Formats: sequence, C-alpha cells, structure tokens
Amino acid sequence: MPKSPSLFDFHLLLLFTIFSLAAADAIAAARPITQQFKEAPQFYNSEICPKIVGEDDESDNGTSIFLCSDQSVHVAMTLDSAYIRGSMAAVLSILQHSSCPQNIVFHFVASATANASFLRATISPSFPYLNFQIYSFDDSSVSRLISTSIRSALDCPLNYARSYLADLLPSCVRRIVYLDSDLVLVDDIAKLAATQLGDNSVLAAPEHCNANFTSYFTLTFWSSATLSLTFANRKPCYFNTGVMVIDLDRWRRGDYTKKIEEWMEIQKRTRIYELGSLPPFLLVFAGNIVAVDHRWNQHGLGGDNFKGLCRDLHPGPVSLLHWSGKGKPWVRLDANRPCPLDALWAPYDLLQTPFALDS
Repeated sequence: MPKSPSLFDFHLLLLFTIFSLAAADAIAAARPITQQFKEAPQFYNSEICPKIVGEDDESDNGTSIFLCSDQSVHVAMTLDSAYIRGSMAAVLSILQHSSCPQNIVFHFVASATANASFLRATISPSFPYLNFQIYSFDDSSVSRLISTSIRSALDCPLNYARSYLADLLPSCVRRIVYLDSDLVLVDDIAKLAATQLGDNSVLAAPEHCNANFTSYFTLTFWSSATLSLTFANRKPCYFNTGVMVIDLDRWRRGDYTKKIEEWMEIQKRTRIYELGSLPPFLLVFAGNIVAVDHRWNQHGLGGDNFKGLCRDLHPGPVSLLHWSGKGKPWVRLDANRPCPLDALWAPYDLLQTPFALDS
C-alpha cells in the first residue's frame, strides 16, 4: 500500500508552493507593464499651409525630403517606457492645436538599450499618419559625466540627450523645437517654431529673471573667482530647458556639446551644482538666449523636486502647460490624488483603460 504523506512532506509541499509563488511574483515584477493606447483622430492641414515639394521623394543620401524640409516644423522629444504616456499626450496636443499638423516631423530620441521596435509599435497604432523618426542615443557616452543630483530621476542619461541633438539628428535638420514629455500645448506650435533667433543666438526659451539665479550653483562655484567669471559681461537669467527653440547649425558650428561636457567634467571634480542637466545649459547659454513669452512654458505644475505639491498657474496667458517637478499628472490621476490643473492634461491622455479594453 502506498505510504501516507507525513507532516514533513506537507511542510516540504508548503515551502515549495511559497517559493513558487514568490518566484512568479518576482518574474511578474521584472516584466515591463505593457500600456495600450487609443488611436488618436487624424488631423489635416488648413488651406494656408505650405505644400512641401517632393515630400515623398528621397535625397541622395536616402533621407526623406520631408524630413529635411525647412518648411516642416521639427519637434524633438525623448522617448522611454516610463514617460511614454506623457509623450503620447504631448504629441496629441501638438497635432490638435496645429494649423499644419501634417507638416510636423517628430524626432524621438531613445536610449540605445531601449526596445525601439516596441516604442515604434506603441506610437504607430495611435498615430498611423505621424511623421516621425526614432534615434538611438548611446547613453554610455554621457553616463561617465553624470553626477548625482537632488532627485534620482534627474540622473537618467536620457535627460542629457538634449545636449546631443545636433549630433543625433540628420545634418539637414537645421532648426528644432525641443520639448519635454510632461507637457501639453494649447496653441499652434508653428508660432513657437517661428521664433526669431537674430544674428547670433543659438537658442530661445522663456526667461525668468526674477528667479534667484545664484541658487542654481553651489557656494564652491560662487566663491571661485575663476569659475564665477563665466558670467562676466552677461546678465544671466534662469530658463527651463524643457522648452527650447534651437538653431542646430549654429550649435554644430560652435561645438556647444563639447562646451556642456566641459562643465560636466568640472562638476565631477568639484561639485558646483546640484540639479542634473539644467546647470550646464545655464553655464553655457544664460544671458545669451532670445527670450520667449512666458506663455510658452507655464512650468512647475509638477511642484518642486521633493514633494511635487500642487501649484497654480503663473499670471498671464497660456500656450503650453508643463508639469516639471516631481509630480506627474498621470501618476496623480491614477492614484486618485490629482491636483486641480491635472484636469487640463487628462483630455489628451490616450491610455486605453481596462474598462475600455473589455467593452
């Protein structure tokens, strides 16, 4: 007759079950959560939009004429799985408020370690007619230069990709509007893209000269006669690097990527700032940019870098809402703890909810 299981056998079975469930939970946690997004409406050019001649043709090097056209509005954004929900909302808002949406080209920069096929397969079903390219950013080139900042999210190498756009994008792309992924537009991006940069300026952005500029650098920086002299003969003001119009031709000629890297190398030796990728931009450009109307970056809606508390809009008109800071609208909405202004982001959220998937 078969032997009855002992108490010891039951204990072994229980332990095996516990370890099996724990392993399954660990595997599930390691597997990336796949987000599904709804298809956005298709948007069409108005009659006043310029027709891009030869938009279906290719240049001698195989690059699309449309991709290189100066009549296209070129938009650069970073793309990753953590912020893709914000990126999708930003793209929808840009297209919805554009008078010439079919003339917009999106240049997405993704980490070389990211699954570009997955990112493309996420974007294309929601925006079947979108003109876009995905560029691979080898973040190992900048990782060695990154110093820890006050918030770990700011240390992501992809945050520094904006410094390398001139190298990543085709040389035929001469001008770009760079945008963060945690924003939405409520105005025509062509107005921002048309910002005049004058004879010498490399970039334009909303300036905030009432901000305490000295707070963006350490006492070590300001007490060094050599380092602080970098702002001599300049009137530096804070600007947020999440919204910029950049002349890539001038950037390339001035080798500004190298200038930014040089300040990052100094930071590795002597701590001169605390706030991620922003200070090197300020060191190189503050006081030498074209000021854009504040309506184009109502920033700080994500609160500060520590608590991400709710904030109100700055006084004045609004063309762009920017949830810079720790608090992101999609996170707060999912947690049922939204801030009042998160309701302005929600209409652009393309996330397919479980209820919608079942219906």
